[in-house]
Amino acid sequence: MDVEEFTQSNAPKDGNSGFQRENKRLLDIPVDGMVMVKAGSMIGYTGELTFTGKSSAEGGLTGFVKEAVSSEGTPVMEAEGSGHLYVADQGKKVQILELDEGQSISVNGNDVLAFESTVDYEINTIGSLSEVAAGGLTNVYLTGPGEVAITTHGDPLVVTPPVTTDPDATVAWSTNLSPSFATNKTIEIGQTSGENIQMEFTGSEGFVVIQPYEEGGAQP
Repeated sequence: MDVEEFTQSNAPKDGNSGFQRENKRLLDIPVDGMVMVKAGSMIGYTGELTFTGKSSAEGGLTGFVKEAVSSEGTPVMEAEGSGHLYVADQGKKVQILELDEGQSISVNGNDVLAFESTVDYEINTIGSLSEVAAGGLTNVYLTGPGEVAITTHGDPLVVTPPVTTDPDATVAWSTNLSPSFATNKTIEIGQTSGENIQMEFTGSEGFVVIQPYEEGGAQP
């Protein structure tokens, strides 16, 4: 295609309210005030925006984690001002969710991309075996109202419990569920499968989001 066709076919879509996907892997956030986004996810913006975070011992932005929350908190930052903010995360697919008043979802810290300022959030390390699973699983508990953008490697699968999942492939779950960690006792001594730590979701209500990709972490 020629340059004019290229620029027209890849130009931002019209729209000035609400989260919107420019394509499967890029989120456009019309900002008029403040929004929370994953640190390092900004790829461009228009208008006047400022970004604020706080430094960690390792450097970079660790974000506005609330008081009494784990120091391993998911890196987030405030974007404030007026304009269009474009965010993405390593080519992962963007999923937009609308949370009603009081509705909550728990999302793996690696998979949170953005959420509106009206959404309340709490960052915690979960699981009795989380220390074994790559030093802990950091999850963000998001409570509406407001829009939330999460990311997945490939297309997600949403399943109803009871279900057992790989922690590295588990993206999110409804907060009425309380997962437990277990070890796969059927693995014979001397074998290495990478599947010895598992998350167990019981009951018959709620949902669990998994992806066809393991983020990497849980080791024997």
